[in-house]
Amino acid sequence: MPSFFIDRPVFAWIVALAIFVAGALVTPFLPVAQYPRLTPPRIVIAAMYPGASPESVDNTVASVIEESLDGAEGLQYYETTSDSLGELEIAATFSSGTNPDIAMVDVQNRMKQIESRLPQQVVQQGITVFKSTGTFLMLVALTSTDGRRDSVELSDYVNRYMLRDLKRAPGVGSAELWDAGEALRVWIDPMKLREYNLAAADVTQAIAAQNATVTAGTLGDVPFVTGQQLTASVTVRGQLISPAEFGEIVLKAQMDGSAVRLKDVARVELGRDSYASFSRLNGQPAATVGIRLSPQGNAMETSDAIRTKLAELSRSLPPGVAVEIPFDSSKFVHVALHEVALTLFEAVLLVFLVMWLFLRDLRYALVPTVVIPVALTGALLALYVLGMSINVFTMFALVLAIGILVDDAIVVVENVDRVMREEGLAPRAATRRAMQQMGSAIVGITAVLTAVFVPMAFFPGSVGGIYRQFTVAMIASILVSAFTALSLTPALCANLLKAPPRDALRHGLHGAHQSHDAHASHAGSGRSFGFSAAFDWTSRGYRGLVARVLRRAGPMFVVYLVLAGACAVLYLHMPGGFLPQEDQAQLQVMVQLPAGATQARTLAVVEQAETILKRESAVANITSVVGWSFEGSGQNVAMLFVDLKDWSLRDTDAGTLRDTLNRSLSKIMDGDVAAQMPPSVPGMGHSEGFVMRLEDRGGIGIAGLTAAREQLFDKARTNPAFADVHSEALPDAPRIVLDVDRAKAYALGVSFDKIGDALGNTFGSTYIDDFPSGGRMRRVMVAADAPSRMTEDSLMNLSVRNAAGQMVPLTSVASLHWTTGPTVLTRYNGSPSLDVSGRPANGVSSGAAMAEMERLAQALPVGVGFDWTDTALEETRAARLTPVLIGLSLLAVFMALAALYESWTIPLAVLTIVPLGVIGAVIAMLLRDMPNDVYFKVGMITVIGLSAKNAILIVQFARTLSADGTPLAEAIVAAASARFRPIVMTSAAFLLGVVPLLVSSGAGAESRRSIGTGVFGGAITATVLGLVFTPLAFYIVVSGQRFIQRRVKSMTRDKVTANVESEVPNGDVQGSQEG
Repeated sequence: MPSFFIDRPVFAWIVALAIFVAGALVTPFLPVAQYPRLTPPRIVIAAMYPGASPESVDNTVASVIEESLDGAEGLQYYETTSDSLGELEIAATFSSGTNPDIAMVDVQNRMKQIESRLPQQVVQQGITVFKSTGTFLMLVALTSTDGRRDSVELSDYVNRYMLRDLKRAPGVGSAELWDAGEALRVWIDPMKLREYNLAAADVTQAIAAQNATVTAGTLGDVPFVTGQQLTASVTVRGQLISPAEFGEIVLKAQMDGSAVRLKDVARVELGRDSYASFSRLNGQPAATVGIRLSPQGNAMETSDAIRTKLAELSRSLPPGVAVEIPFDSSKFVHVALHEVALTLFEAVLLVFLVMWLFLRDLRYALVPTVVIPVALTGALLALYVLGMSINVFTMFALVLAIGILVDDAIVVVENVDRVMREEGLAPRAATRRAMQQMGSAIVGITAVLTAVFVPMAFFPGSVGGIYRQFTVAMIASILVSAFTALSLTPALCANLLKAPPRDALRHGLHGAHQSHDAHASHAGSGRSFGFSAAFDWTSRGYRGLVARVLRRAGPMFVVYLVLAGACAVLYLHMPGGFLPQEDQAQLQVMVQLPAGATQARTLAVVEQAETILKRESAVANITSVVGWSFEGSGQNVAMLFVDLKDWSLRDTDAGTLRDTLNRSLSKIMDGDVAAQMPPSVPGMGHSEGFVMRLEDRGGIGIAGLTAAREQLFDKARTNPAFADVHSEALPDAPRIVLDVDRAKAYALGVSFDKIGDALGNTFGSTYIDDFPSGGRMRRVMVAADAPSRMTEDSLMNLSVRNAAGQMVPLTSVASLHWTTGPTVLTRYNGSPSLDVSGRPANGVSSGAAMAEMERLAQALPVGVGFDWTDTALEETRAARLTPVLIGLSLLAVFMALAALYESWTIPLAVLTIVPLGVIGAVIAMLLRDMPNDVYFKVGMITVIGLSAKNAILIVQFARTLSADGTPLAEAIVAAASARFRPIVMTSAAFLLGVVPLLVSSGAGAESRRSIGTGVFGGAITATVLGLVFTPLAFYIVVSGQRFIQRRVKSMTRDKVTANVESEVPNGDVQGSQEG
């Protein structure tokens, strides 16, 4: 193939341009994301049981739904939360690769099957099934710039005119309005009801009966009588439209025309459909929508779509109202990818400079440089064809590929230059000669570099998504690079390079090696001459070093064994990890007050936290949600989303700011307030650190499970491996237990359901039906007015109608006592569960912290089990499969080499160098206190390929010389000396290409430093130690192989001789001896 393109350089250019143009054309259509789709599909089931306790929701709703979920295809686990507001949420996580649309349809069908088993109020409220992730993509807030509108009005506007558009935006999984919408509230007075001998149920029945849609039919409809000339529809205005009309609803009427109307026993107004939560933006009232990404959504595309929609909606906003985006996680994605793209450009520039330094001629340096854009666009074309995205991992693959891409071209150019200098051939003839020598080596290098990445493409789970995209980008660029090295590069060498001057031929030097007079007119300079002289001196010294190493093969092999053993020991002692915790310019502040605290107390704590946050110059926006947090819902919880200024506008990172804030927030006395960073992978959990689920697997009860958790907390909180260990579960809250004397109630004619109706309609919030308002249907809600439900006396003053129509005081049939009970109940895979959440201490990796937590958990009582969830679960799965991945990569390299060289032993000489590269990667990571995370594993696989590539250059040439009759030691020394220059050049190009990753700063710097550190350290030792030990390994393997062959031949010859002697008669032997 090289000869074909040497004779047809235009054809070579056309092929390269075709690849470049195709890749450039599809690049704008590639989706852009922070990561590939790592988050497993997550289907959320939400239901409401108004007024029910967590136990009631857990027993009557959650358990029924959970039974229906068991056996769903692809279901990994589900987490259930039931709270004191009657809210139920079940988050079902499916395995990676499951189609989320099909999973959602499956769940919806299962909900339909068990609907009849659920309480009627739950069915009436509706069961919602939707796709979602665990974290919020962005927050959209509507604010009043003139202060004339409160959060109720703002929320109503969002609900009417904005929310549906936001939900329909491409990529949106859910849009959650924390500020309730408008509703008609009927605030009944239980004392007035008692005066009029009415019950709360009479109010709900009257509203339902008199606020109803009436279908009255048509006058003169078909079939009609003969002669009918007119038809008209009959309408009856059944639904009421204003508080005044609702106030006129008749509850009781007398024959004399007197009547008791709703306004006589209740206050009717337009209010909120829920007072459980509200939001603030920078301390001012706001209506806030939290937007979650769908499992298949793209963060940047979804963010852009929402911003476009908001720009359109903003044109119709009323005066004094503005829309803001105080929190957008896609900002980090955009900046991080921009930083990686800048790193890519820096890597290309540095690689070009190192090629110019070594080759000392612009023509020589341009030949390998041309390969870079062709290979990169070829990789982008492969990503497009396979439906992948431009993300951090594919960009990292391209950055690492920069140094690898030019390897083949550098090897070709250097070998052409060597042939021209040593054999005096013209460029075209020298190129043909060089390609005959290097063609097989290029194929071998390509096969090895491709084979080492192939097993990564089949890695399962979420981490497999990372590896697959990295693998495709890497392999595609390597294959395109190899193709251009066999096509375009030879064509350029034959037609672009110039033959060296005669004195360079005589001295075996290039133009820059000439005398002072000669190189003054050549491209070289004094500095390049000095560099070349120094390099030639180093090359001669290396040749002598190889010869000495071969003469001392035994001791040097012992040194190799020591290094390999040290590599194994150091690797096994590396702390584990998943993905680095990045500064995403975001923080989350969790607020939790003591059980039973009111919303007013929570708001006061939130205001204190806002004041502390505003003092920090790095803080840009603060969005506060009172009554809701990731930990649950209730009057005593709140959450603050903190948006930080751009990385260039602040001098502190998010982690340092978090620790600083926690020192100040810990001084707030009325609640627990703590700042956290978001999770390293959006959608996997909702905060940094790990989550362990303790499960009741032995029926020990919630009290026993709580005691086990506290036992674990006592040990973990004194352990230096953890910076923080806590539970996200809300504490038990005060509650009143109403003891109903059923026998006495039966004797008085009071049915149990009447007692339940009276309590639910008074101290709960009952949804009756809907009414039209401004073109939308709004809820009608009934509850007791605030003064009538503040004390236990208000509870016991209720009256219940008996069978005779008389009002019986509740005190006649019931008594009460105070106790405590759970505000939130959680289950994991159907078992009662409690969480143990934590964060590693500074300098401790997540893997080490999790291992320590598992050790502590071994002492839990019998009947208590545990499981990891979210990021921790993926980390443990990836850690278990990593040895398999490394083993398969080594096996793939071995198989590729064995097939290429038709030998079972030659691959061993190459693979023995792998530990020498890995030890450098391990040492570099340990020196920078970095863990064995996903980035290191990717880098280590890359180092394995680099180590094998350098070894192949020496082994292939030494094997050729040895086969031509050169003595083994002499062939190895000659091959090592001849390949010293291209190995150093390609390694230097690769190392300089990695330098921008090594010294990164800004958004996403932790990831870039993690992958750059391991690869840089591994590339150094793979080059330095590989140059020394590759000749030794080949010498030992071939010598051993020849020794075994000689032994086999000797044994075979002896056996043949013995057989011949045994077949000759004794007499013949004696006769021959006498003769």
